[in-house]
Amino acid sequence: MPKDDPKTLVSTEWLAAHLQDPDLRILDASWYLPAAERDAKAEYDEAHIPGARFFDIDEISDSRSELPHMAPSPEKFMSRLRAMGVGDGHQVVVYDGAGIFSAARVWWLFRLMGQRNVAVLDGGFPKWRAEERPTEDMPPMVRDRHMTARRQNQMVKDATQVAAAAKLGDHAIIDARAPDRFRGDAPEPREGLRAGHIPGARNVHYATLLNEDGTMKEPDALRAAFEAAGVDLSRPAITTCGSGVTAAILNLALERIGKTDHALYDGSWTEWGASPTVAVATGDA
Repeated sequence: MPKDDPKTLVSTEWLAAHLQDPDLRILDASWYLPAAERDAKAEYDEAHIPGARFFDIDEISDSRSELPHMAPSPEKFMSRLRAMGVGDGHQVVVYDGAGIFSAARVWWLFRLMGQRNVAVLDGGFPKWRAEERPTEDMPPMVRDRHMTARRQNQMVKDATQVAAAAKLGDHAIIDARAPDRFRGDAPEPREGLRAGHIPGARNVHYATLLNEDGTMKEPDALRAAFEAAGVDLSRPAITTCGSGVTAAILNLALERIGKTDHALYDGSWTEWGASPTVAVATGDA
């Protein structure tokens, strides 16, 4: 796969060269766990890539669900993106303030809604700033643009589907959380959740897929990371994490190695760990 692929991942060099393209739309999808003590919107207001809109992961979600930032309905997704001036025919580039963290979640959301002309900025805003590329502090002028969203149901799984996959062993379930959380050695950051992992899951901490500068590793190294964790890449994959954000980094990595039969468990451990009716495993995979 080419390094610059407008359907998965593009470099800061690519974005700089295309910054003035009329059909380019840039989204700042920064989102942080509370422990990071960072305000994503305030940071966007202070400085962002020229032309970028702010994508609020918590707001553009299913407000009817008690689980955090679950995927919104196609209607809500279309409405919010149209108001941001993002629509059919646009090439979208998503970045975040951590390198590659929450941007992959928004890439996955676009894919879930049937939009494929979307890429994550490799290395994100930290790399962009380190290279002293331009920033601005004003939001862009926007004009409505019609967007068509057709939900791709095969790209998302619910708890019932994941439980069946775990029982049958017909999917590769891949957990993006840190190893100590996967094993159940560390407490969960959200209260009321059991510690451990979905039975049969394999652990590929999302950070192992990234270089020190926050860029994603080359496809050969990505494939090696999955295989070293015991992931059977011949089976359809289901990714999971704490609340469905970093799991999308695994989906992006799978796409980069040419594996297209992957889905994301949207409720992730926030749902599974709180349910008394599903089994929990501890220790190594």
